This record gives sequence, C-alpha cells and structure tokens, in this order.
Amino acid sequence: MLAGLPISTRTDIAVDVLGGADVVDHGDHLVVRTPSAPDYHWGNFIQVTTGDPDDAATWLARFAGEFPRARHRAIGLPQPSCARAWREAGLRPDVVESLTSEIAPPTTPLPTGYRVTSLESDADWGARLVAELEHNAETGEHPAQEYRAFVMRQTVIRRRLVADGDAAWFGAFDEDDRLAASLGIVVLRDLEPTTARYQSVLTGSAHRRQGLARHLLGVAARWAVRRGARELVIVAEDGTAAARLYAEAGFTPGEHAYGWYSPGS
Repeated sequence: MLAGLPISTRTDIAVDVLGGADVVDHGDHLVVRTPSAPDYHWGNFIQVTTGDPDDAATWLARFAGEFPRARHRAIGLPQPSCARAWREAGLRPDVVESLTSEIAPPTTPLPTGYRVTSLESDADWGARLVAELEHNAETGEHPAQEYRAFVMRQTVIRRRLVADGDAAWFGAFDEDDRLAASLGIVVLRDLEPTTARYQSVLTGSAHRRQGLARHLLGVAARWAVRRGARELVIVAEDGTAAARLYAEAGFTPGEHAYGWYSPGS
C-alpha cells in the first residue's frame, strides 16, 4: 500500500497508524483518517498514489467527499504539480525533503548549563506544550485556540506511544529548569527495514545556535538503534536551515515529497 511513496510519506503514514489512524486504499489514492484528532490536518488527508497529480478538481472533490466537515484541505501527490487549479482553489504547495542515515549520527557535546532527559512527567509534557504554543505564536502559522486544542490531542497520542515503547521524547533543560529544546523519535517496526522517524524538532528562540538540537539528534538516534532501528529518517522543509543542519549532522539528503495544502479559515 505504501510502496513507491517517498520515505517521508511512508513514515508519516506509519506514525499516523500507530497513533490511531485508519488508511483505506482506493487504488489510485489513499484516504488517511484519524478519528480521535479531526483537527490533525496531515492525519486526515488524501494521498494520491498513481492518479493524475494535475487533476486538482478531482482530488479536491474527493477530499470534500471524504472530509465534508473539514475546513482544511491536505492532498499529497506522487510527484510535483504546478497546475493553476491548485492555487486558484486557495491551496499552497507543500514540499518537504527527506534526509536519512543508516548509522546513528555522532552525539555532539551538550552545551554547558543544560541537562538532557526523556520527557516523562506531566510537568515535562506541559513544558513541551508551552514550547509548541510559543513557537506557534512566534510564527503565527495557526490560530492560537485551534492550535492549542490540536497540540493537547497530539500530546495524548505521543504519550501513549511512549508508554507503549514505540517512541521517546527528549528535552534539554536550562539551569532554571526551563525546556530549551526537544524532539521525539518513533520506531516503526512494521516497515522493512525497521525505521525510526524523528518528530517535531523544536528549539526555543533564546537557545538557538548552541548545538542543542544537534545533541538531541544523537541522543534520540542511540535510543532508536538500541530498539532495532536500521534506518533513521528526518524531514525538513525544502532548502531550510533545518535541512542544512541535518545534513551537517550526517544525514543524506534524498527524495522530496509534494502536496497542496490549505489550513482553512
């Protein structure tokens, strides 16, 4: 069902399934649905597999039929499409780059004044929630109230994956015990080879450019390799500083995944 899709898409869907998503194969496209999180946009989407990526009208109509109450629209494509109809419908291109490694990247030294631990307590996860809300306020990407509800639901799913032994989240805390940087990693044992997918790398604005994310990449990789991961996958928006950071850490830039997206109003 996932064969032929970019590694970022395969691992995205595999993580969604672990988190409770249902996937239905319609031949030329997949419908991915997460009943417990209807506001998780890329957990409720259509992934075109062999259908025509330029046929925006068909895929937009199919999305509306599958998700009639959704305000967002999220459609993954097997290859890029520059069809005008996508933009005319109010969507924007969504392009991500996959970076992979078959070995754990070396763990760089932890900067002075920080400690690293796995996120376990309610306080730890509360600090991560605050960090995500602050990042969204900084970027203005999503409406604050809607995003808070989304992150709270995601936190429930993430904590369940951790409790089941499928995932871990790690954080770097400063001397005042404030969360400075964090990320997650999920081991996908149903993929061949067993693959680990990084999740949501985030560094607070006051703590950037100190090597915290680079250090956490190595910490998470060691955890995943000990649990059987033979390939590590991380994803970044195409051409960003994050993509360059991951390449510098030892990940090999690879294929791109394409789609069109609108968060709705």
